[in-house]
Amino acid sequence: MAPVYICGVPVHVLTLAQSIAVAEELIAEGRPHQHVSVNAAKIVRAQRDHELAGIIRSCSLTNADGQAVVWAGRILGRRLPERVAGIDFMLGLWERAAHERYRVFLLGAEPAVVCRVAAIAASRGVDVVGYRHGYWGQEQEPDVVAAVREARPDILFLAVPTPRKEYFLARNLAELNCRLAVGVGGAFDVVAGIRARAPRWMRRAGLEWFFRLMQEPRRLLARYVVGNTAFVLLVLREAVGRRNARG
Repeated sequence: MAPVYICGVPVHVLTLAQSIAVAEELIAEGRPHQHVSVNAAKIVRAQRDHELAGIIRSCSLTNADGQAVVWAGRILGRRLPERVAGIDFMLGLWERAAHERYRVFLLGAEPAVVCRVAAIAASRGVDVVGYRHGYWGQEQEPDVVAAVREARPDILFLAVPTPRKEYFLARNLAELNCRLAVGVGGAFDVVAGIRARAPRWMRRAGLEWFFRLMQEPRRLLARYVVGNTAFVLLVLREAVGRRNARG
């Protein structure tokens, strides 16, 4: 399962269904694996954050959680079949967890939110063996890791921002005692109904970013304007470099 590389960042060439199948294969191995989703902002950050870039390269499964990454792949001749949104990957794994009786731990978000998400997951047949909010200091991290380890989950879903979730998982993966650790960002907020998700037609058109921008313009405007511009420049630079190399 060799990845393609978008601006130096590996991305596996998988559909959502294929990604879930690979995740189940990783769970069956019995040793710890880390999953990561990449979007334009994360690829841009990885250019200057070498620790994050190394973590992404070390992950067993990397999905393109951003239509811009899929478009970039087409421009660079590294076609990706579709965007695999983190929330869709999580919900797909919930279905498999209910069927296969995987043990699931939910970590992150506000206390009331993760409690609500745990109840929703349990109502769908998921064996939720533990949950905890995502607010802890460095001195509390060993206790958080111990709580997950003692619950012995097959899958850990971590809903905290980038790059905190990538750093936390990479730093503690061996101690967490889970077979697959999945960073899901703001997915818990969407499942709990705190934040709306874009209509399906907008997601299919690659406009989910615009829907989120309309919801949180103050927080996201700079991120999208600056980050997306930087990503476009990265892709163009790589495309020109490849063309010059061929010429």
